[in-house]
Amino acid sequence: MKALNEEYEASLKSIETENFIDRIFYRPVGFCIARMLRPTRITPNIVTIVSIFIGSSAGYLFHFRDMEHNACGILLLIFANILDCTDGQLARLSGNKSTIGRILDGFAGDIWFASIYTGIAFRLSHEYGTSWFYTLAVASGLSHLGQANITDYYKTLHLYFISKEKGYEFQTIEQVRARHREMKPGINKVFYLLYRLYTLVQEKETPSLQRMLASLHARYGDDIPQDIRISFRQKSSKLMTYINLMTFNGRTVVLFIVLFTGFVWAYFVYEILFLNIILAVSMKKHEKMCATFY
Repeated sequence: MKALNEEYEASLKSIETENFIDRIFYRPVGFCIARMLRPTRITPNIVTIVSIFIGSSAGYLFHFRDMEHNACGILLLIFANILDCTDGQLARLSGNKSTIGRILDGFAGDIWFASIYTGIAFRLSHEYGTSWFYTLAVASGLSHLGQANITDYYKTLHLYFISKEKGYEFQTIEQVRARHREMKPGINKVFYLLYRLYTLVQEKETPSLQRMLASLHARYGDDIPQDIRISFRQKSSKLMTYINLMTFNGRTVVLFIVLFTGFVWAYFVYEILFLNIILAVSMKKHEKMCATFY
């Protein structure tokens, strides 16, 4: 049992960055599937691609007004997220990690929700007889990209302050540019260009965070003292309550409620208004926290 628990923890990025629903449901189920797939030839990227098709199908089912289709869509979306957990856990258990795999994994959720926003907009436009809901769908999609971008950055930064091994995915724009220049022409380089733009936006929107990192690296290089690492993580953990509202679980709890109650239009309000306020508050608090370290 102890060995199994250790293997389970090794399959996670870090228990510190996992939210409650992930810890009690998605991650344990994903771990079981990852252990079954490990002896096979199924790679993490294959799992990610399958999750994209399943999650996108949920969006199609949400454009129906009856609860049978909506319930099926909810189940598909839950299963897609289980697979999204599985691909990362399989990569860590098998050692089959890749930068492109991480980028593809990040895009998967964006594709799911693009389908969901489209499906909801189609449903509401027929229900209310106006095409304005497509505008709200676009606004929700753009809001989602911004929120997911910063959420991923903050969580990856938290991992970086645990250890170099846990935070290996945290890269500066200079590192990403250098890697991009070294890559051979092809689809992987195209994907990496998007990741390069993704990283550039993250750095431009977090000036205090960048000054903190520059200050720490100037003093300590890559060997940031443990007491500073612990102090940062303690402060960062307090902000996870806000940050987790912008994750898959924070979104889908509200999504499932509006689908069951019939107030589907309220999801666009939640995404565009409430979550953008949470984003602004989170960034302000995070920047203030980072300033205390320089």
